[in-house]
Amino acid sequence: MKKIAVCYKWVLSDADIRINERSRELDMEKCKPQVNEYDRNGIECGVKLKRATERELVGVTCGTATAASAKDALSRGLDAVYFLDDAALASVDKIGSSKVLAGIIKKIGDVDVVICSEASSDDFGQQTGPRIAALLGWPSVSYVTKVEAGGDSFSLERKLEDGLECVTVNTPVVITVSPDVGEAPIPGVKDILGAKKKPATALSLGDAGISADALQPRSNRVSVLAPVTARKKQLLNPDGVSIDQAAVALVKELSTAGIL
Repeated sequence: MKKIAVCYKWVLSDADIRINERSRELDMEKCKPQVNEYDRNGIECGVKLKRATERELVGVTCGTATAASAKDALSRGLDAVYFLDDAALASVDKIGSSKVLAGIIKKIGDVDVVICSEASSDDFGQQTGPRIAALLGWPSVSYVTKVEAGGDSFSLERKLEDGLECVTVNTPVVITVSPDVGEAPIPGVKDILGAKKKPATALSLGDAGISADALQPRSNRVSVLAPVTARKKQLLNPDGVSIDQAAVALVKELSTAGIL
Protein backbone atom coordinates (compact mmCIF):
# COMPACT_ATOMS: atom_id res chain seq x y z
CA MET A 1 0.00 0.00 0.00
CA LYS A 2 1.25 3.46 -0.89
CA LYS A 3 1.78 5.87 1.98
CA ILE A 4 1.39 9.58 2.69
CA ALA A 5 4.05 10.90 5.08
CA VAL A 6 3.36 14.06 7.04
CA CYS A 7 6.40 15.72 8.61
CA TYR A 8 5.75 17.45 11.91
CA LYS A 9 7.85 19.17 14.55
CA TRP A 10 7.64 18.85 18.35
CA VAL A 11 8.04 22.43 19.60
CA LEU A 12 7.59 24.43 22.78
CA SER A 13 4.41 26.47 23.02
CA ASP A 14 5.23 30.09 22.26
CA ALA A 15 2.17 31.19 24.22
CA ASP A 16 3.98 30.31 27.46
CA ILE A 17 7.19 32.25 26.74
CA ARG A 18 8.10 34.85 29.34
CA ILE A 19 10.64 37.67 29.07
CA ASN A 20 13.32 38.40 31.67
CA GLU A 21 13.00 42.17 32.01
CA ARG A 22 16.63 42.64 33.05
CA SER A 23 18.46 40.42 30.58
CA ARG A 24 15.78 40.45 27.82
CA GLU A 25 16.33 36.70 27.49
CA LEU A 26 13.46 34.32 26.78
CA ASP A 27 12.29 32.24 29.72
CA MET A 28 11.13 28.87 28.32
CA GLU A 29 10.87 27.07 31.67
CA LYS A 30 7.07 26.95 31.70
CA CYS A 31 6.66 26.21 27.97
CA LYS A 32 4.92 22.93 27.27
CA PRO A 33 5.81 20.85 24.18
CA GLN A 34 3.22 20.46 21.45
CA VAL A 35 2.82 19.53 17.80
CA ASN A 36 3.71 22.62 15.79
CA GLU A 37 0.48 24.49 15.04
CA TYR A 38 1.20 24.74 11.31
CA ASP A 39 1.87 20.99 11.16
CA ARG A 40 -1.57 20.28 12.59
CA ASN A 41 -3.03 21.72 9.38
CA GLY A 42 -0.67 19.50 7.41
CA ILE A 43 -1.83 16.41 9.30
CA GLU A 44 -5.48 17.32 8.66
CA CYS A 45 -4.68 17.69 4.94
CA GLY A 46 -3.14 14.23 5.06
CA VAL A 47 -6.24 12.82 6.76
CA LYS A 48 -8.45 14.10 3.93
CA LEU A 49 -6.12 12.70 1.26
CA LYS A 50 -6.02 9.36 3.08
CA ARG A 51 -9.80 9.10 2.81
CA ALA A 52 -9.78 10.10 -0.85
CA THR A 53 -6.92 7.85 -1.97
CA GLU A 54 -7.04 4.96 0.54
CA ARG A 55 -3.35 5.42 1.29
CA GLU A 56 -1.80 4.78 4.68
CA LEU A 57 -1.05 7.98 6.60
CA VAL A 58 2.14 8.11 8.67
CA GLY A 59 3.77 10.86 10.70
CA VAL A 60 7.51 11.56 10.63
CA THR A 61 9.46 13.65 13.14
CA CYS A 62 12.96 14.07 14.50
CA GLY A 63 14.61 16.02 17.29
CA THR A 64 14.97 15.59 21.04
CA ALA A 65 12.26 14.25 23.37
CA THR A 66 10.17 13.42 20.29
CA ALA A 67 8.90 10.13 21.76
CA ALA A 68 6.40 12.15 23.78
CA SER A 69 4.92 13.56 20.55
CA ALA A 70 3.58 10.24 19.28
CA LYS A 71 0.34 10.13 21.26
CA ASP A 72 -0.62 13.70 20.35
CA ALA A 73 0.19 13.21 16.66
CA LEU A 74 -1.60 9.86 16.43
CA SER A 75 -4.73 11.30 18.02
CA ARG A 76 -5.00 13.68 15.05
CA GLY A 77 -5.67 10.92 12.52
CA LEU A 78 -2.31 9.37 11.69
CA ASP A 79 -2.15 5.58 11.30
CA ALA A 80 1.42 5.35 12.58
CA VAL A 81 4.33 7.54 13.69
CA TYR A 82 8.05 7.17 13.05
CA PHE A 83 10.19 9.29 15.36
CA LEU A 84 13.91 9.79 15.77
CA ASP A 85 15.07 11.01 19.17
CA ASP A 86 18.78 11.76 19.43
CA ALA A 87 20.87 14.27 21.40
CA ALA A 88 22.80 15.03 18.21
CA LEU A 89 19.67 16.82 16.96
CA ALA A 90 19.60 19.34 19.81
CA SER A 91 21.30 22.04 17.75
CA VAL A 92 20.61 20.72 14.24
CA ASP A 93 19.83 23.27 11.50
CA LYS A 94 17.35 23.03 8.63
CA ILE A 95 19.89 21.29 6.41
CA GLY A 96 20.51 18.54 8.98
CA SER A 97 16.88 17.99 9.95
CA SER A 98 15.87 17.76 6.28
CA LYS A 99 18.52 15.07 5.74
CA VAL A 100 17.17 13.09 8.69
CA LEU A 101 13.53 13.40 7.62
CA ALA A 102 14.39 12.38 4.04
CA GLY A 103 16.32 9.40 5.43
CA ILE A 104 13.35 8.32 7.54
CA ILE A 105 11.01 8.58 4.56
CA LYS A 106 13.33 6.35 2.52
CA LYS A 107 13.51 3.91 5.43
CA ILE A 108 9.70 3.65 5.69
CA GLY A 109 9.35 2.81 2.00
CA ASP A 110 6.33 3.00 -0.36
CA VAL A 111 5.87 6.73 0.39
CA ASP A 112 4.85 8.66 -2.72
CA VAL A 113 3.38 11.81 -1.11
CA VAL A 114 5.10 13.93 1.52
CA ILE A 115 3.28 16.79 3.23
CA CYS A 116 5.10 19.54 5.11
CA SER A 117 3.66 22.68 6.62
CA GLU A 118 4.72 26.13 5.49
CA ALA A 119 6.94 26.63 8.53
CA SER A 120 7.45 25.90 12.21
CA SER A 121 6.34 28.30 14.93
CA ASP A 122 9.79 28.40 16.55
CA ASP A 123 12.09 29.10 13.57
CA PHE A 124 9.78 29.82 10.61
CA GLY A 125 12.59 28.91 8.22
CA GLN A 126 10.31 27.76 5.34
CA GLN A 127 13.03 25.43 4.06
CA THR A 128 12.22 21.89 5.15
CA GLY A 129 9.75 20.87 2.44
CA PRO A 130 11.80 22.03 -0.57
CA ARG A 131 15.00 20.59 0.95
CA ILE A 132 13.37 17.17 1.46
CA ALA A 133 12.16 17.25 -2.15
CA ALA A 134 15.68 18.01 -3.39
CA LEU A 135 17.15 15.17 -1.31
CA LEU A 136 14.54 12.70 -2.57
CA GLY A 137 14.80 13.96 -6.14
CA TRP A 138 11.06 14.65 -6.25
CA PRO A 139 9.11 17.69 -7.52
CA SER A 140 7.98 20.17 -4.89
CA VAL A 141 4.96 22.46 -4.76
CA SER A 142 4.81 25.09 -2.00
CA TYR A 143 2.24 27.55 -0.59
CA VAL A 144 -0.57 25.09 -1.31
CA THR A 145 -4.00 26.07 0.03
CA LYS A 146 -6.14 23.37 -1.58
CA VAL A 147 -5.50 19.73 -2.54
CA GLU A 148 -7.78 17.45 -4.56
CA ALA A 149 -6.86 13.84 -5.33
CA GLY A 150 -7.39 12.14 -8.68
CA GLY A 151 -5.72 8.73 -8.72
CA ASP A 152 -1.96 9.15 -8.93
CA SER A 153 -2.26 12.87 -9.66
CA PHE A 154 -3.24 15.80 -7.49
CA SER A 155 -4.81 19.15 -8.35
CA LEU A 156 -3.24 21.83 -6.20
CA GLU A 157 -4.11 25.46 -5.64
CA ARG A 158 -1.32 27.83 -4.62
CA LYS A 159 -1.84 31.24 -3.05
CA LEU A 160 0.68 33.73 -4.43
CA GLU A 161 1.16 37.45 -3.88
CA ASP A 162 -0.55 38.36 -7.15
CA GLY A 163 -3.25 35.69 -7.28
CA LEU A 164 -3.94 31.96 -7.33
CA GLU A 165 -2.14 29.32 -9.36
CA CYS A 166 -3.60 25.88 -10.19
CA VAL A 167 -1.13 23.03 -10.64
CA THR A 168 -1.58 19.35 -11.49
CA VAL A 169 1.21 17.01 -10.36
CA ASN A 170 1.85 13.29 -10.46
CA THR A 171 3.36 11.29 -7.63
CA PRO A 172 5.88 11.13 -6.11
CA VAL A 173 5.66 14.71 -4.86
CA VAL A 174 6.42 16.87 -1.82
CA ILE A 175 3.64 19.34 -0.96
CA THR A 176 4.15 22.27 1.39
CA VAL A 177 0.80 23.51 2.70
CA SER A 178 -0.22 26.78 4.29
CA PRO A 179 -2.68 27.05 7.22
CA ASP A 180 -5.45 27.91 4.71
CA VAL A 181 -5.44 24.29 3.51
CA GLY A 182 -7.87 23.40 6.30
CA GLU A 183 -8.54 23.95 9.98
CA ALA A 184 -7.22 21.24 12.27
CA PRO A 185 -9.91 19.93 14.67
CA ILE A 186 -9.24 19.33 18.35
CA PRO A 187 -8.93 15.56 18.99
CA GLY A 188 -11.84 14.06 20.91
CA VAL A 189 -11.66 11.65 23.83
CA LYS A 190 -12.15 8.68 21.50
CA ASP A 191 -9.27 9.86 19.30
CA ILE A 192 -6.95 10.31 22.28
CA LEU A 193 -7.75 6.87 23.69
CA GLY A 194 -7.42 5.28 20.25
CA ALA A 195 -3.95 6.79 19.79
CA LYS A 196 -2.60 4.42 22.44
CA LYS A 197 -3.36 1.43 20.20
CA LYS A 198 -1.56 2.80 17.13
CA PRO A 199 2.11 1.99 16.39
CA ALA A 200 4.90 4.46 17.17
CA THR A 201 8.29 3.31 15.89
CA ALA A 202 11.57 4.64 17.28
CA LEU A 203 14.38 4.96 14.74
CA SER A 204 18.08 5.72 15.04
CA LEU A 205 20.37 7.91 12.97
CA GLY A 206 21.72 4.70 11.46
CA ASP A 207 18.21 3.76 10.30
CA ALA A 208 18.02 7.13 8.52
CA GLY A 209 21.44 6.59 6.98
CA ILE A 210 22.88 9.64 8.75
CA SER A 211 25.91 10.01 11.01
CA ALA A 212 26.09 12.49 13.88
CA ASP A 213 29.05 14.19 12.18
CA ALA A 214 26.86 15.01 9.17
CA LEU A 215 24.50 16.98 11.40
CA GLN A 216 26.93 19.65 12.52
CA PRO A 217 25.16 23.01 12.04
CA ARG A 218 26.64 25.48 9.57
CA SER A 219 25.65 28.40 11.75
CA ASN A 220 25.33 28.94 15.50
CA ARG A 221 22.70 30.91 17.34
CA VAL A 222 24.45 33.30 19.73
CA SER A 223 21.39 34.57 21.57
CA VAL A 224 17.71 35.40 21.30
CA LEU A 225 16.69 38.63 22.99
CA ALA A 226 13.37 40.42 23.21
CA PRO A 227 13.28 43.81 21.45
CA VAL A 228 13.76 46.96 23.51
CA THR A 229 10.67 49.11 23.76
CA ALA A 230 11.52 52.67 24.77
CA ARG A 231 8.90 55.40 24.98
CA LYS A 232 9.46 59.04 25.88
CA LYS A 233 5.96 59.40 27.32
CA GLN A 234 6.09 63.12 26.61
CA LEU A 235 3.08 65.00 28.02
CA LEU A 236 2.00 67.82 25.74
CA ASN A 237 -0.50 69.45 28.07
CA PRO A 238 0.72 68.80 31.62
CA ASP A 239 -0.68 72.12 32.83
CA GLY A 240 -3.97 71.88 31.02
CA VAL A 241 -2.93 74.04 28.06
CA SER A 242 -5.30 74.50 25.13
CA ILE A 243 -5.54 72.09 22.18
CA ASP A 244 -3.91 74.69 19.91
CA GLN A 245 -0.92 75.06 22.23
CA ALA A 246 -0.63 71.28 22.59
CA ALA A 247 -0.65 70.91 18.80
CA VAL A 248 2.15 73.47 18.48
CA ALA A 249 4.15 71.60 21.12
CA LEU A 250 3.59 68.30 19.30
CA VAL A 251 4.82 69.70 15.97
CA LYS A 252 7.90 71.11 17.73
CA GLU A 253 8.69 67.76 19.38
CA LEU A 254 8.28 65.85 16.13
CA SER A 255 10.47 68.36 14.25
CA THR A 256 13.18 68.15 16.90
CA ALA A 257 13.10 64.34 16.67
CA GLY A 258 13.50 64.55 12.90
CA ILE A 259 10.14 62.91 12.20
CA LEU A 260 8.74 65.99 10.46
